[in-house]
Amino acid sequence: MEKIIAVSFVLFVLLASFTFYSFTMLESKTGDVSYIIRSTVTFSNKEDKKFWNLTEEDRTVSLFMNNTWQTVHLINHSYPLQNITEDDDGNPIAVLQFQSELNPGENISYSVTYQVLSRPRSLPLITEEKSGALANITQDLRQKYCKGDDTWQIENQMIKEQAHSIAHNQTNVLKIVKGFIGWIWRNITYEPHEVPMYANQTLLSGKGDCDDQAILLITFCRILGIPSYLQIGCMYLSRQYSNETSWDGHVTNVARQVGWHGWAVVYVPPWGWLPVDLTYPKGGFGNPLNAIETAVVSDTRTIQYMNISERDYVASSWAYRDFITENGFYIYAEDEMIWTSRQNLGEIIVERWVQRILIIIIVTTCVIIVVYTYVSRAEKMRLRNS
Repeated sequence: MEKIIAVSFVLFVLLASFTFYSFTMLESKTGDVSYIIRSTVTFSNKEDKKFWNLTEEDRTVSLFMNNTWQTVHLINHSYPLQNITEDDDGNPIAVLQFQSELNPGENISYSVTYQVLSRPRSLPLITEEKSGALANITQDLRQKYCKGDDTWQIENQMIKEQAHSIAHNQTNVLKIVKGFIGWIWRNITYEPHEVPMYANQTLLSGKGDCDDQAILLITFCRILGIPSYLQIGCMYLSRQYSNETSWDGHVTNVARQVGWHGWAVVYVPPWGWLPVDLTYPKGGFGNPLNAIETAVVSDTRTIQYMNISERDYVASSWAYRDFITENGFYIYAEDEMIWTSRQNLGEIIVERWVQRILIIIIVTTCVIIVVYTYVSRAEKMRLRNS
């Protein structure tokens, strides 16, 4: 399953790096909003002698997530579905059924189309006075979302010292999180990267993009026993277009009207899970609470893609980069997000089935007419001959 992270998230990481500076401020729409998301990926083996063995992970696509804020359907796929399952973090995924070997000089492409209904969303009133303490966080949540394996370096001495230095002896969870947000804003400069970084790399360099900064915040939180994880998603941006290459020219990403983004999700009692957007708070960087209260995930133009809690997608992304560049393979990815005027996803689904039924009726009618004409002529010929 680790390679699923590399294949799926490499596209996110690159697109997030390229599109952040092009983001325009989102303008929320009232009521339900629907979108079409199309994604096409082409694997290209330009080597003369090497064979590219495409694994099941290469053929895996995300199915986004369904919750109270959004409903997402996979409505079209260029190859049959081999199976639908979940990854290690419980995100729904599907495996496409196509050839497993790419011969020298061969290309293969797949495309998927999603239909999305995004609903209005809001967060509760959040104040320091009403925030719970560290002691209010249950042990089961800490066991699941405060682990230090893989991506989250909670045993790194440098990061531990920095986290405790920022938090001091504070026990109010919201105050601790605000302190982490403010410190990152003051000390970490936004800089895009072709592959994600670990928290110690971001801390040492003082630079990082959306997921790098989120990983640092999550590591800080987990060190203090505050449950947290990484979430990624895409945003509808009507004027967005980018066409960029990376990984020494081995990966090309085209984005139309879509920007990919990453943020942290942190557990703060008594409210529960709250988003923390360090690099794109719509309210600006003046107040650390803006990272929570005006996080872009709270906008109907943002669609949640998947969560990363336990898996090491940093290492997987680096490993996949080495695999692609060292073997002379190439990837071309194209994403497009289209806003539709329909306010009800049910209407779209019904319309699609009505269209199918109409096509069946038209085809059936044509067949009946042809058969009737043929039978009529045959009968006339029989009568003439008799």
